Amino acid sequence: MMRDQDLRNLLDAEAERINSPIFIDDDPVQFPRRFERQEDIEAASLLSATIAWGNRRMICRNCDRLMSLMADDPYAFIMEGAWSAIPDEMNIHRTFFGRNLKYYLRGLQLVFKRYGTVEGLAAACGAANSELPAWTFVKQLGAVLAEANGGESDSRCLPMNLDTTALKRVNMALRWLVRDDGIVDMGVWKVIKPSQLFIPMDVHVSDVSRQLGLLDRKSTDRKAVEQLTRRLRLYRPEDPCVYDFALFGIGMGL
Repeated sequence: MMRDQDLRNLLDAEAERINSPIFIDDDPVQFPRRFERQEDIEAASLLSATIAWGNRRMICRNCDRLMSLMADDPYAFIMEGAWSAIPDEMNIHRTFFGRNLKYYLRGLQLVFKRYGTVEGLAAACGAANSELPAWTFVKQLGAVLAEANGGESDSRCLPMNLDTTALKRVNMALRWLVRDDGIVDMGVWKVIKPSQLFIPMDVHVSDVSRQLGLLDRKSTDRKAVEQLTRRLRLYRPEDPCVYDFALFGIGMGL
């Protein structure tokens, strides 16, 4: 077990090394970074994060194809309803198909019509005043997506088990949208502060965290995310998710 100061020094060094412009080229964060208009950035962030599971190279390849499918103009594609022509059985990424994409885009159209931006939805549902802003945000987003789709839910788009889910992909999208150090993440949202973010936890991040003594919970679930983020806030209360870079990079050969 490492001494606490040694552990912090390791995490700080790895975060500084990996949180660099070079990281962008091989990560799905590159896709929302293509855009300047907030609505495009929001749509590209949520959609790219939604299919960000599995092989990193495949994720980026399929994100690129997804942006091309939307004519590299996601907001216009959504608002004009161009998604209606997507075949239901078109494979977007692994088990995410055209019907799932249309579900999400139909819902985002309603979000943009009703709230102006996705950040507007986050503000309206009081995410910033919640102890768990990401989960509060997803609860409201899921409700609007279901409303736009005849009351149906789609777990390919958003997790439904909000009491237990680690919410990895949405927490990653929120990291992109909220963190504002001007390096990798874009920081276009102001409604939620970087200090309120939670670590995007997948199996790799949870395993590394246990090996380092940052996490003792065996499950990779919401309580594990809360425990890990609480620990990391002791090091950087204003920006705990900078350590996402370190935890992702350790053991990945980056």
